[in-house]
Amino acid sequence: MFHYVYLLQSEKSQSLYIGYTKNLKRRLEEHNLGLNFSTKADKPWKIIFYEAYASPDDAKRREKYLKTNQGSRSLKRMIKEYLYCNQ
Repeated sequence: MFHYVYLLQSEKSQSLYIGYTKNLKRRLEEHNLGLNFSTKADKPWKIIFYEAYASPDDAKRREKYLKTNQGSRSLKRMIKEYLYCNQ
């Protein structure tokens, strides 16, 4: 079983959200149903990036890093073409 770190983009406001889950499809459905307080106002969401890890500890550590300023900048550099071509 894999553990996922994912990046969502709001189709409404273009804002980004980083999260962790064991079930990526179910988690996206939860975000789009408004079951997550943090993302409820900006639904619908789409997955624009994810990473899969065999270890839950590795995935949680990566999520925590990507939520820092340095991690967020690094992630945005990784998906730079997507962000600039899809505005």
